[in-house]
Formats: sequence, C-alpha cells, structure tokens
Amino acid sequence: MLLDQLLAKAPTTYTPADIASITEAYYFAEKAHAGQTRANGQPYLTHCVGTATILMEMEFPPNMVVAGLLHDVLIDTDTKADVLYDKFGESVCRFVEGVTKITALPQLARADQHNDDSLLFEAQPTVSKSKFTENLSEFLRKMLLAIGDDIRVIIIKLADRLHNMRTLNALPPAHQKKIAQDTLDVYAPLANRLGIWQMKWELEDLGFRYTDPEKYREIAEHITAKGDARQAEIDEIINSFECLLSKADIKSKISGRPKHIYSIYMKMRNKDKSFDAIRDLRAIRIIVDNIETCYRVLGLVHMNYQPIPGEFDDYIAAKKDNNYQSLHTAVIYKDGKPLEIQIRTWEMHKNAEFGVAAHWRYKEKDAQVSSNYEAKLNAMRNLLAWSQEFEENHELDEQFRTDSFHDRIYALTPLGDVIELSAGSTPIDFAYQVHTDVGHRCRGAKVNNKLVPLNYTLKTGDQVEILTANRGGPSRDWLNPSLGLVNSTRSRSKIRQWFKQQDRDQNLAHGKLLIDKEFKRLGVDDIDVSELATQFNFKNIDDFYVAVGCDDIPITRVVGRIGELRQAKLGEQELLVEQAKHDETDDVVQIMGLSGMLTQMARCCNPMPGDSIIGYITRGRGATIHRSNCPNVLRVKDPERLINVEWGTVQKTYPVPIQVNAYDRQGLISDISGVLSGETARLINFSMTSRHHIVKVNMVLEVPDITALSRILARLENLPNVIEAIRVSPG
Repeated sequence: MLLDQLLAKAPTTYTPADIASITEAYYFAEKAHAGQTRANGQPYLTHCVGTATILMEMEFPPNMVVAGLLHDVLIDTDTKADVLYDKFGESVCRFVEGVTKITALPQLARADQHNDDSLLFEAQPTVSKSKFTENLSEFLRKMLLAIGDDIRVIIIKLADRLHNMRTLNALPPAHQKKIAQDTLDVYAPLANRLGIWQMKWELEDLGFRYTDPEKYREIAEHITAKGDARQAEIDEIINSFECLLSKADIKSKISGRPKHIYSIYMKMRNKDKSFDAIRDLRAIRIIVDNIETCYRVLGLVHMNYQPIPGEFDDYIAAKKDNNYQSLHTAVIYKDGKPLEIQIRTWEMHKNAEFGVAAHWRYKEKDAQVSSNYEAKLNAMRNLLAWSQEFEENHELDEQFRTDSFHDRIYALTPLGDVIELSAGSTPIDFAYQVHTDVGHRCRGAKVNNKLVPLNYTLKTGDQVEILTANRGGPSRDWLNPSLGLVNSTRSRSKIRQWFKQQDRDQNLAHGKLLIDKEFKRLGVDDIDVSELATQFNFKNIDDFYVAVGCDDIPITRVVGRIGELRQAKLGEQELLVEQAKHDETDDVVQIMGLSGMLTQMARCCNPMPGDSIIGYITRGRGATIHRSNCPNVLRVKDPERLINVEWGTVQKTYPVPIQVNAYDRQGLISDISGVLSGETARLINFSMTSRHHIVKVNMVLEVPDITALSRILARLENLPNVIEAIRVSPG
C-alpha cells in the first residue's frame, strides 16, 4: 500500500500526532484525486505520495510532508482552501496555496501535471534567447510574489518537480526536452540557491539526461566502464589519508566524493577537456569535528603532498551565497596524479547535503526558524529586486544561473525608507547616506534586527538600524581601506573633513603612529621619514605626519612610495659589475650587465618587489637573489661574487613568511583565513603553536608586492585578540 511505503520513510523524530496528520492527508488526497491518472497510466495519487516521500526522506517537518501530499488538490480538484484550513491548519493551507500559485503561472501551466500539452512556453515551440529571458524574468517575479515570505513553498515545488523528472519518460520526447530544459534553467539553480545539494544534483542529472541523451549516455558509460578501477584507487587513497590523520590523533570520516554526470559534462565543456582529463573525478571528502581541526588537516595535507597552485579555496571563512562551507584543495598524490580534497565539519556537511533542511528541527514549531533559514529567506527576497533590474536585460538567464550581482543596492531604514548605495556598502556608508551627523556618531548597526560588525556588506532588501552615540566623531580606523569599514567616496570625504577640523597635534601623533607601525610591520630599516616627506613635497616632517594623520595622504600611498624608494636606492648604488648594453627584458629580475642569466629567489629571506635586493653568483645555478639586509649576504666570504640587480616588469607573486601572534580564542584561525580569502594572497604554508594561551601562527603567503603585504598585515592585526602581524625578519 502506498501509505505504508510512505510511513516507512518517516524519521524517528516524527511524533504519533505527526503520523496521524500525514495519514489523514493521504486519505484526503486519495479521495480528492479519485479517478485521475497520470500520463504513465498510474493513479495520480502516486505523484502526491512521491512528492511527500522526497520531503520526508530529506527530513523536512511533517506539515511540509502533509502539504506535499495535498499540493495539487486546489488546482486539480474541487477542494477549496477553507476546507484545507479547517482540516490541516493555517501553515499547510498556506503552503498548498503557494504551490498552486506557482503551478498556475502562465509559463508553467500544466507543465508539472504530465499532460500531453505540458510545455514551458506553450505559444512557441522554439523560444528565442530574448523571449526566454523575458519569460524567465516574469516567472521569477511572479513566483517570488506567490511565495510571499516562505521559502518552504519553493521547497515543496522543487520536490514536486523532482518527482515529475523521475517519471518523465512517460511523455513524448519533445515534451520531455522542454520540461528538462525548464528544470536546468530554473529549478536546479533554485535548489542551488537554497543549498539543497541532493535536489540540485539530481535535477541537473535528470535534466541533462533528457536535453542531451547521447552525451548523457556517453559519460554514464565512461563512469561505469572505469568504475571498478577508480573505486580501487579511491579506496587506497582513503586508507592512506586515514593513516596520516590517525597518526596526528585526528578523528575523521573520509570518503570518496561522488561526481555527478552533469557536473562532469560542464567541466568537460567549460575546460574543453576529455573525460579522462577532468581532475576532480579523483576526489575525497574529509569530515572532522570542528573548524580548528579543518585547518589542522589542511596543514597536514599540504605538508605531505605538493599543493597544486591556484587550487586552494577557503569557503569556511568566505562562505558561498547559499551558505556552503568547506576547504577545497588539490594536491599531487604519490602516484603523480592530481587529487581533489574537501575538508569540512559535520555541521557543514549537513548544510551542504540538505541546505535549508539542515536548519529545521522537529521540536521547532511553525513560527520558529533558525537564523540560517532567515538568511536564506532574505537572499530569496533580494532575488525579486534583482530580477526586476533585469527586465530589459537579455543576459538575465545566465546571470541567474551564476548568481551575479550589480553595482547598486537598495537598503531600508527602520521606517521603510529606501536608501540607494553602491554595491559593497557597509553600515557606516548607510549612516552617512542618511545624514552626515548620523555617520559621525555611528557606533554599531543592526541588520534585519541582528547586530552586525561595521564592516558587514549590505545587500538589497536589508533593513538597517544605525546605533549612535550622543556625541563624538568617527574613528580613524574607518579610513583604513584594509579594514573594509567604509566603501563609498562620499563617506570617506565626510570623515576626512571631520578630522581636518580636529586638533593638529592629534593628527600629527596619529600620522607618526601610522608610519612607525608600517616601518616596523614591513621591516623597513633603510629609509628615513624625511625622504618620504620629500617624496610628497613636504619640507617639514611634522606637516607630513599631519597630512597622513588626517588621511589627506592615505597610508596606502605611503606604503607604495616606500616600495618605490627601496627600488630606487638600489639603482643609485655604484655598480660592481660594468653595465653592458642589453635589450629591454620582461624578466622578473634584471641583472646589471649580465642579461639572460638564470635567477632564483633565496629561501633564507624571500625577497619580493619593493625590497632592496642583491644577487649572488652561484656555481652552476646562476644568480640567487637576496634581500640587501639578509644576514647570509652580510656574512658572505667572497663578496666579489655579489652583483647588483633590480626588479623587472613581470607581474608575479612572491612567497613571504609572516607571523601572527595572538591571545588564543575560538575562531581565530577561521578569522585569519577570512582575511586571506578576501585578498590576492595565496596561502602556501601554515603552522601553529600555542603556549601559555599565546598562539603563534606562521604562514607563507604568495603576494604580488609590498603594498598588498602591508594591507594584509594591517587587516590581520585588526582582528580581535591579535597582538601583532609582522613579516618575519630574514635569518
């Protein structure tokens, strides 16, 4: 019996009252749909049960399962909404009405009923790109208006569509393709936005199966043919990593990461590669108990296997828009082949698998939802305004799939007034847009009734409440671009004006503090402040300090000029080797008088553009490039082998060791990673020690220049509990 099959899937958290409600809904749907059949000849009730089963298997609350059983009774039977309300309550009635509104949209009329005329766009057998864009834009707006404030309506609709896709073979091929394309264009991206990975991958694979059956079959056969060999490889890899983590006393669960047919196809198409060339067909997932252990595992992996450049992504610190979190890396395994690795906690794993479902608990009643659910709800509300902006844009379909955003956002005051801001704006920008005085006195902010940090990035639809002091002014830290507290030019201008009106002595002291801090942070010992002042046309050092203190001269410009001065100093020195004529070169390092010589960066001091450098001619390995103040250079026994060199013009990144000293606290490593993820730096080595509650984090970063390094160190030093962040001195 269908009911027995459904109830067999019920989670243990369902109460007897929940089971009774589901049973009542089953018999109600059976009676309402009596005599109705689907295109495959089965009773229509099988579709209702199929939809409810999907929701139950993903452990959604019982009222959603009830709505899944009843989702078509308002559109396909004579049942009235007030009857549903009386029998099953307000929430079930609201869910069913929402699904009915979506299903009844002109673009989707009968498309999910498996009738012979089920076309996404009935009037046009072949839909042009512009027409598709127009229809999709209209559909998105109407769908979001239909669901009101409840994403659960969309989830029930996704379950409805997923069951229809599982049974799509009953329809004629032309209709199969239309519905499948609709699934790839609209429903799979919606599942992705909600972070419901299980629905996303199955909708994509089923959609691909019917839109391109030949390519689907080809990839499926490849997977089947190589399945045993690949499984043996993965089993050996898992065993190796289990031994590695066990020796480090790290408790973990390691498994092969399944790769789905549509994602393989997209990688083959986007990278123009064959099936065998797709790197992450060999992939494992490591699940651990907490975030700190995630980074410990990452350090172990990178210590034991060679990381592949450009393949590390930290989605823990910088989560995706759908709340997905994991560390992604790729290494060269001991067989010489690439291996992709995901590292996450159990909570992150539930998030990735079930999205919104991971945040519902059955002890929660209708009105209670988690903060993660609220965040996703706000994201879907934002989509309404987002789709309206694209009404005339023929690229909406692609933008929808890739989650691109635009250069303006629209936030709300507590009274509902709309404030237009540039994308990336913060609560401080919002405050200055409301009124200059509100900006000056801003001390905190609530977004959607929750306290947020002042560097929080606002989104369209956010309601912002600025918390102000009775008096006082802005903080000088607001002008530090590394901290991300202020984004708009207008806000920065207002802040600068305020500081210009303050006491000269305050600005002088602050400017001196900023410059001294940068000199110490970057290890600068070969430049005098008077030289810097001259570079900015100041004869008086105090005037220069004042200009820096009130941000007339941003500290970022000062750091850039430090780099230029250090390079210029090398050029002014007497050449130890007579300079010969040579053509312009794009080499990273240019050697005076010895064009074309092989060069390598010294590992003892890790020089980078902006550093004063010198070369040392080795025996058989060309010239090794050192920082000019490297202890190894100062102690060299044969100084005649030292040669003058200078930086070339090639844009490159350089490894730089840095150290962060901090008082230990929960989440410190995650916050450090968050800073790095927002920069151009790449983490290539990581280690951590702790003693007497003081944590010492040693990292090697690849950065493009000294300006980027300064910005990163400043942001790290601003983190809570961080004592200092410095470049490690050579030697």
